[in-house]
Amino acid sequence: MVKRFFENPILTTRDIVPSQPGFVVECVMNPSAFLFEGKTCLLLRVAERPLQRPGFISVPILDDRGAYIIMEFDEKDPKVDLSDVRLIQYEGKTYLTTISHFRIVFSEDGIHFYEPDNRRTKIFGEGTFETYGIEDCRTIFLDGVYNLTYTQVSSHGVGVGLIQTTDWKSFSRKGMIFPPHNKDCALFEEKIDGKYYCLHRPSGLDVGGNYIWMSTSDNLTHWGDHQCILHTRKGMWDSQRVGAGAAPIKTSEGWLAIYHGADENSRYCLGAVLLDLKDPSKVLMRSKSPLFEPMEDYEKNGFFNHVVFTNGHIVDGDEVVMYYGASDQVICGAKISIKQILANLRKENSHY
Repeated sequence: MVKRFFENPILTTRDIVPSQPGFVVECVMNPSAFLFEGKTCLLLRVAERPLQRPGFISVPILDDRGAYIIMEFDEKDPKVDLSDVRLIQYEGKTYLTTISHFRIVFSEDGIHFYEPDNRRTKIFGEGTFETYGIEDCRTIFLDGVYNLTYTQVSSHGVGVGLIQTTDWKSFSRKGMIFPPHNKDCALFEEKIDGKYYCLHRPSGLDVGGNYIWMSTSDNLTHWGDHQCILHTRKGMWDSQRVGAGAAPIKTSEGWLAIYHGADENSRYCLGAVLLDLKDPSKVLMRSKSPLFEPMEDYEKNGFFNHVVFTNGHIVDGDEVVMYYGASDQVICGAKISIKQILANLRKENSHY
C-alpha cells in the first residue's frame, strides 16, 4: 500500500553541516512538511552532540540565554545509566545524549533538498523550557500563518510550544501551549464550528498511559474541551504508546489521521484512524494492523532501531507524500493513496 521513494534515505547526517564547530550531527529525522513559494519544504529535527573523547560521554544543554553548556560523564561511573542510547540517567536526573534544533530545507521535486541562502535556516531552543532542545515539529498553514507546534524539552519536563511565521525569515514564539508531560501536537488545518482543534499526547507516568487526546481552542494558545480519544491496545502493534502524526486529512468520510504506535519492544509502526467530520472526538474506524512498518535496513538499524515515524506530509488530491524518520537517524519519503487507506480501514472493519 505504501510506496517508498527509490532514493531513500533522502537526507542523512552527511547532508547536514553541524550548527557550530566541535559538534557532530548524530541524527536527522522527523520533519514537518509544507509548501512555500512553489517549493516543497521540510523543517528537519537535527540532533547533535559534542565530539566525544574515549571513556566519557559528553552531552550538551542550553542555559536560559541560549548558550551551550557541555556536561561530561565517566562511562565507568556506576551511577551513570547508559541503558538507553537516547538518555543518560545520573543521580536521579535525566539528560539527553543529543540536543536538537530545527533546520529548514527546500526542494523543487520533493526528493532533493537544500538549505536556501536567502533566509534563516536554523531555529534553536530558547528559554527555560527548551534547555534540552526542541523536537518533532508539525507545521500547518492556517489563517494566513504557518503554525509550528513542537516539543519543548528541559529539566522541567516535556511540553508543547507554538511558533508562528509568515515568511520563514522572522518567527514569533507564543510559548508553551500544553504543559508537561505532553507532545505529538497536530493541529487541524481548518476550524470546525469556529474552533481550532488539535490532537496531542499527554503521558500517564503512573496512572493511565500514552494515549491520544483531542482539545479545542479559540486562539491556538489556550486549550480546553479535553477528551481522550485513542488508547493503546494490549497485544497489538500499538500496545505501549500512540501519538499523532501530521495534520489530519479532511475526506468525504471523515478526518483521516495517520498516527504512530509502538509495542512493548519499542518497535514503531504507522496506522490510521478515521474521525467524524463534525465531531472529531468520535472514532469511526481504526487500523487493526499497521499501514506501514519498519522493513528496510535503514528503518531497522540506526540510532534507535525499528522505527518509522511521521509528522509531515503533503497532500495532492488522493496522494499523500509522507516524509518520515527511519531508525531515529535518517529521513525518507513514501507515497500512499487516501482511497486505499480508507478501503483498508473498511476491510478491517475496525469500528471502535
